[in-house]
Amino acid sequence: MIDGGFYSAIANRIEDGREAPFLTVPNERTWSFGEIDRLASRIAGALSAAGARPGDRIAAQVEKSAENVALYLASLRGGFVYVPLNTAYTGSEIVYFIADAEPAIFVRDPSRADTAPRGPAVLTLAADGGGSLIDAANAAPVADAKARGEDDLAAILYTSGTTGRPKGAMLTHKNLSSNATTLQSLWEIRAEDVLLHALPIFHIHGLFVALNTALLAGSEVIFLPKYDVAEIRRQLARATLMMGVPTFYTRLLADADFGRGDCAAMRLFISGSAPLTPRTFTAFEKRTGHPILERYGMSEAGMIASNPLRGDRIAGTVGHALPGVEIRVVSDGSVLPFGEHGVVEVKGPNVFKGYWRMPEKTAEAFRDDGWFSTGDIGFMSRDGRLTLSGREKDLIIVGGFNVYPKEIEDILNALPGVAETAVIGVPHPDMGEGVIAVLAPDKGSPSAPPPSDSQLKEAMSALARFKQPRKFVWTAALPRNAMGKVQKEALRDRYRDLFSL
Repeated sequence: MIDGGFYSAIANRIEDGREAPFLTVPNERTWSFGEIDRLASRIAGALSAAGARPGDRIAAQVEKSAENVALYLASLRGGFVYVPLNTAYTGSEIVYFIADAEPAIFVRDPSRADTAPRGPAVLTLAADGGGSLIDAANAAPVADAKARGEDDLAAILYTSGTTGRPKGAMLTHKNLSSNATTLQSLWEIRAEDVLLHALPIFHIHGLFVALNTALLAGSEVIFLPKYDVAEIRRQLARATLMMGVPTFYTRLLADADFGRGDCAAMRLFISGSAPLTPRTFTAFEKRTGHPILERYGMSEAGMIASNPLRGDRIAGTVGHALPGVEIRVVSDGSVLPFGEHGVVEVKGPNVFKGYWRMPEKTAEAFRDDGWFSTGDIGFMSRDGRLTLSGREKDLIIVGGFNVYPKEIEDILNALPGVAETAVIGVPHPDMGEGVIAVLAPDKGSPSAPPPSDSQLKEAMSALARFKQPRKFVWTAALPRNAMGKVQKEALRDRYRDLFSL
């Protein structure tokens, strides 16, 4: 029986085009929608035979592959709760996630002998499609999707845990369905589209935003195991749509031969997971003729806002609230006027159910009237566009005054010779916190050497003195996580004693 679960939202679409191409793995093969669906049915049967029951968690730390996608769909089909884990996690880190999620089954790559924690049944799945899970997939298939309600859990995504223990965001079938349906309509994703996919699929961007919309639309996906500029340029010739992180676009721009000719078939480039600088936006549009569509989301709420498909895409903003989603900016419980910085809160069918087994964290995140506090700081314009200023935890307080890093970063990132900047606050004996700008040089522009300290200070002169960085530090590259987000916590640790030396 197929009901209100997310699988029911895609089952009819799969049935209408079972022979249509779904996942094309270059130099390997193309999987049709029907082939992936049949494999998902067999894997769901194997998971059931291994002891999983509807509502049980299926944790997975496996490399990106078509079989991994089938594992995700098998979890939906079998009524299980999918728990994807970052492939970079070590064996000791995996112990925490397994103890917290208590999955019935843990699926790992057969090469990862260090990740075989006690508790769940352990199956293997290799990037080439081998492993005990595929061998066990000869079990009786799950012909029909298990009945799931809208509020039943579909997945648990663990946050990065830069402060405290990682938290498991509980996402329901309604969360997945509402977000994917809205995005497919908003970005006009159709069966004729070909999505170029180079993102990991243990994260909301590559898994739920990219794959779920393609599944709903019946679109083909060019499925790359990793991001490689040369391969991206080869595959762009056939693609119409690409979703990426800002690093994808800066690396393309660093290739002097990349330009309009590569993008002749493309209709839309989308960026998210980390801030896109106005400089990258402008340079990419000038080089290709395509203004990148920036959007805003997070593990706990899927996609929240988006620049328009048709209309002005304004660099530095993440656009308007998605249809059916509400956004407000608050401070001390009061909604702020247009243009004033505060904490971004959201409400809508996309917002998660809460943190797995952390009722106190869930209570902290939700207001009494149901609004979820994202922890991001931003402001609203009069026309309803949201501009982000940074994370609440990244706010710098200098002598009692608030400093928003993005305001400084935007100025520095626009300077010739600067590739990217991260502005942080570290302990200061007099002011409480001192502002530091950590800069990476623009290696792609040898004609523009990195600016001197005096030039950097001159660029800052338009800001109030308390906002101006007290020190400028150069580094080869900023530390980033798998989704391209700058790891400011790592920078704060690295430079925390800078003012005490």
